[in-house]
Amino acid sequence: MDFTRSREANKRLHDLVPGGAHTYAKGEDQYPEGMAPVISHGRGAHVWDVDGNEYLEYGSGLRSVSLGHAHPRVVEAVRAQLSLGSNFVRPSVLEVDAAARFLATVPTAEMVKFAKNGSDVTTAAVRLARAATGRPLVALCGDQPFFSTDDWFVATTGMPAGIPAETTDLTVTFPYGDLAAVSALLAEGQVACLILEAATRTDPPPGYLEGLRELCTRHGVVLVFDEMITGFRWSEAGAQGLYGVTPDLSTFGKALGNGFAVSALAGRRDLMELGGLRDTRERVFLLSTTHGAETHALAAAMAVLDTYVAEGIAARLHALGARLAAGVRAVAADAGVADHVVVRGRDSNLVFGTLDPSGRPSQEYRTLFLRQLITGGVIGPSFVVSSALTDADIDRTVEVVARACAVYREALDADDPTPWMGGRPVKPVFRRFA
Repeated sequence: MDFTRSREANKRLHDLVPGGAHTYAKGEDQYPEGMAPVISHGRGAHVWDVDGNEYLEYGSGLRSVSLGHAHPRVVEAVRAQLSLGSNFVRPSVLEVDAAARFLATVPTAEMVKFAKNGSDVTTAAVRLARAATGRPLVALCGDQPFFSTDDWFVATTGMPAGIPAETTDLTVTFPYGDLAAVSALLAEGQVACLILEAATRTDPPPGYLEGLRELCTRHGVVLVFDEMITGFRWSEAGAQGLYGVTPDLSTFGKALGNGFAVSALAGRRDLMELGGLRDTRERVFLLSTTHGAETHALAAAMAVLDTYVAEGIAARLHALGARLAAGVRAVAADAGVADHVVVRGRDSNLVFGTLDPSGRPSQEYRTLFLRQLITGGVIGPSFVVSSALTDADIDRTVEVVARACAVYREALDADDPTPWMGGRPVKPVFRRFA
């Protein structure tokens, strides 16, 4: 495959954009050396790079494009709204329609406010919880990878430079699945909110979410579910709709706009009204964004919600993922690498692990595996499906994975993946030094 134009574009990107991308997870360092395609366009589950190479894409837009690129219903809704104007000095009637549509789809919430990014709304949830409780600490699940680009979270990552210690000390962590640890943490009486993804790779332990709900209620702590990934992938009503546990606040984004920038903070009316105009108490600066309710983004969100409900998209994502997971596991077993190429996660949100001969996660073997996928015309940091994939696309992906597994077996037998890496290994997203 020829990557000449992509390499040139990557160099230009690094000259103009710190890191060469606007999201660290899309960085050139996440791909094998010299094989970081710069995308020209996409349609459905397929994308093309500037060199003309075509790929089946997984994890599209960091899980945001769940219906596939340029989905007709979404594009039509956005195009129609653009001709009517996108931002006014007063709210558009579309804000009423979009809020009603969202709350009908996520009936566990009573009010909603829209913004652009996931970080906007998770930080707003934290601020609201602190204002409502008068407490300083944020407790987040330390076993989960990402909540915000704001200081309260980034302080806990491997890239905390620039964040004062006073801010760092206001965030504490808890392990997923351990109710006793949360109980001890909340008993100190300083925690304003508990924030976590309701589930990641597996379903919650029996009674865990119910236990969190009871503990937060008992201690007056605001329970926040981050539904950026689980929202619309676990069910049309998110993880809270699937598991039947209602948080005080929840945050949505990613799949909500199918690639258009829109996020949502939703939750209990009494909490949300603290950021409104109808309450006589001291007001809370909740969210006040110039572009948070751009009409074309809200039109996209409504088209997405309509499509999910009308076409049963969450069920389709699970069915496609199940087919893919079964196929990958079968070819990995056939190649003798089932203990090293490992598919994990909910069927609608699959990731893969690449393990060395000792069974430890390996960036070197990940590099080898990604290189073989890209060479076969499959790109993605995960196996997260979009509903635009067909059964034939899944079958083709499995064929490419089978060839990659054969190479993986060779590298394991040689006890050295270096000859198949093509250069430096891919790197973790969060790291202190380059």
